[in-house]
Amino acid sequence: MTEGGIARVRLERPDKLNALTLDTLDALVGTARSLRADRTLRGVVLSGAGDSFCAGLDFATVLRDPPRVARAFAPRPWRGTNLFQEACWAWRRLPVPVVAAVHGHCYGGGLQIALAADLRMTTPDARWSVLEAKWGLVPDMSGIQALSQQVRMDVAKRLTMTGEVVSGERAVELGLASEVHADPAAAASAFLDEVTTRSPDSVAATKRLFERTWSSGPRRTFSRERLEQARLLRRGNTRTAREAALERREPSFGPRAR
Repeated sequence: MTEGGIARVRLERPDKLNALTLDTLDALVGTARSLRADRTLRGVVLSGAGDSFCAGLDFATVLRDPPRVARAFAPRPWRGTNLFQEACWAWRRLPVPVVAAVHGHCYGGGLQIALAADLRMTTPDARWSVLEAKWGLVPDMSGIQALSQQVRMDVAKRLTMTGEVVSGERAVELGLASEVHADPAAAASAFLDEVTTRSPDSVAATKRLFERTWSSGPRRTFSRERLEQARLLRRGNTRTAREAALERREPSFGPRAR
């Protein structure tokens, strides 16, 4: 559901703690792709229905169809991800901020979906875990890449080797989550409400810059900074933001530039 430029995407298997099936993964990829084409989109809130954000992969359901699992495991050359990875990483590809509102369980694949968001708001008593260790596996839904961007290597190794369950408060201390809130969805909305007062082009450029240069050296980063700034200086939304700032009035932005 999209309202005021904010899309609210909710996992809807509350009786199964929103555990992920192949159909769910397909729906996540399709939803993200559809939203990416919406030039009026200004932000996304990811959440889970019922008592949990997401308890991870529903192995009992997924493993009933080995041929489909094999197809889902194969990467798409044009994206560099398979279905499991793209269900998470598709949210990084959006040109708008994505905020995960986490409560209850945030395990395994659910944690990897949350890590693919730009910010993660969590209740203090939410339960976070790289749960793949329980199954003798490693996170393979873009989780290794996302963990390397969020926490120290020793922390990532400990969480991944043990499957330790930590609270929302501890998740913030470790860097897994961004902020603790009694109502994560309201906090996510408040953040996105503030972002909508900024130029959608500069917000998109900010996300691109950090995504594409986070592990780059200074020379590449400086080059990307110059390129993005040169583009922004030609945008109508940049002129609107500058004029509004000079006159201290509420800006009225147009759609994002392509």
